[in-house]
Amino acid sequence: MSPDIPRYIVWSTDRLDLNDPFQRRWLLRQILTHGKMADIRALDLDEVARELEALNLPPHIYSLWKRYLEVRGGKEQPSTTGEGE
Repeated sequence: MSPDIPRYIVWSTDRLDLNDPFQRRWLLRQILTHGKMADIRALDLDEVARELEALNLPPHIYSLWKRYLEVRGGKEQPSTTGEGE
């Protein structure tokens, strides 16, 4: 395992092959679920956006990231319900 990956994110193995798409997605899921701010800050958000649907995140974490990535990507839709006005 890379020395840059803390044990609170990956505790079940000492080795990860980040060239393996399955293991790379698994690590992304671990970071999004258990990571600290510094861990998340180090992510490639374009990769997170590409892989989000395949990560099988808990619903509350998935919806947070889905919304964040939509706003970040300029897909923000104006409110039609008058909320926030």
